[in-house]
Amino acid sequence: MTIPSNLKYTNDHEWVRVEGNTAVVGITDYAQSQLGDIVFVDVQTVGDALERGDVFGAIEAVKTVADAYMPLSGEITERNAALDDAPELLNTDPYGEGWMVKVKIADRAQLDELLTPEDYGDII
Repeated sequence: MTIPSNLKYTNDHEWVRVEGNTAVVGITDYAQSQLGDIVFVDVQTVGDALERGDVFGAIEAVKTVADAYMPLSGEITERNAALDDAPELLNTDPYGEGWMVKVKIADRAQLDELLTPEDYGDII
């Protein structure tokens, strides 16, 4: 499993890349491998201010549906529209073109509570 060293992680298998006051969020390589072939991504929370742990969307794979959870509190400012036509990007490029949402960070202190790449590697 690929675990990029420049990201933070959650126990729920989301990753976070910080770009200024914005967090780019997606699911990890491990998560996509467990889900299998992803066929649909549903994010209807753009413009919503959500708390850490809230569900921000759903990922539908051939055999299951999984919720995607907020890794930190903030307002969802953008969703990855490319996933509408190509949800398989979550399988083929989970850390790049397969990002899910961008979040305006509400509490930067929450970033310190996310897992390091090493800690995430230990739980998978």
